[in-house]
Amino acid sequence: MSSLTFKRILLKYSGEAVAGSKEQGIDPSVLHFMSNEIKSIVSKKVAVGLVIGGGNLFRGEELNQDGIDRVAGDHMGMLATVMNGIALRDSLERLGVKTRVMSAIPMPGIVEHYDRRLAIQLLDAGFVVIFTAGTGNPFFTTDTAACLRAIEVGADLMLKATKVDGVYSDDPKINPEASLYRDLTFNEAISKNLKVMDTTALTLARDNKMKIKVFNFRKEGALLDIVNGGEEGTIITNG
Repeated sequence: MSSLTFKRILLKYSGEAVAGSKEQGIDPSVLHFMSNEIKSIVSKKVAVGLVIGGGNLFRGEELNQDGIDRVAGDHMGMLATVMNGIALRDSLERLGVKTRVMSAIPMPGIVEHYDRRLAIQLLDAGFVVIFTAGTGNPFFTTDTAACLRAIEVGADLMLKATKVDGVYSDDPKINPEASLYRDLTFNEAISKNLKVMDTTALTLARDNKMKIKVFNFRKEGALLDIVNGGEEGTIITNG
C-alpha cells in the first residue's frame, strides 16, 4: 500500500467504450478487459468507485433534437447507465471482484439506492462501487456525476477513460499534427475548449481541487501504472 500514489480513485467510462467497435450495445470482450484492468488495481488494495455512461444504449441528446422532451430523454439515458452498471458488475463478479451497483434513482430489488456513507463503507471494505443514473437529475452529464461522486467519496484522483492517450490540442484522428498535453490546468482546459469534458464538470473539479487524469483505457496496464504514479495520460489540476 505504501508504494501507491493513489489509494482511492473514481473511474469514469463512457457508454461508447463498453460498446467497443460495435458503437452500440455491449461488447462482452470489452467488459472482460475492463474488469481485468480493474481487478489488477483492486488486488493492490486500491479503492475503486466507478461511473459509467449510457450512450451505447441510448442517446437522449440526439432524440431531443428530433423533438423528444429533454427531461424524458435524460431520464431514459439514466436508465441506460444502470443497465451498463449491472453488466459490468456481472463481469467483475465473475472474476471474483466484490461489486455493488448504486443508483441515484431508487430501484429497489434491482440495485441499491445511492447512499454516500454506505458507499464509503463499501469502498473501505474492498468493494468496487458502481455509481449509476448520473446525479439523478436531468441536464447533468455523467462526467459531472463522476466529478461529484469523486468529491463525495474522497477520491485521490478521478480517471477519465478515453480511446486516445490523453488530451490533445485537436482531434488526433482528424489532425495528425495534434499535440498531446501531459499536464493542464482546469482554466486552460476550459479556455482552450478542449472538450475533454463539459464545463460544469471541469468547474466542479477545479473548485473542489479534484485532480483528473485522462488516459487510454484500451492500453493494458494503464490503470496500474497510474495508481503507481506513472506518466500515463494527461493530468489536469489547479496548477
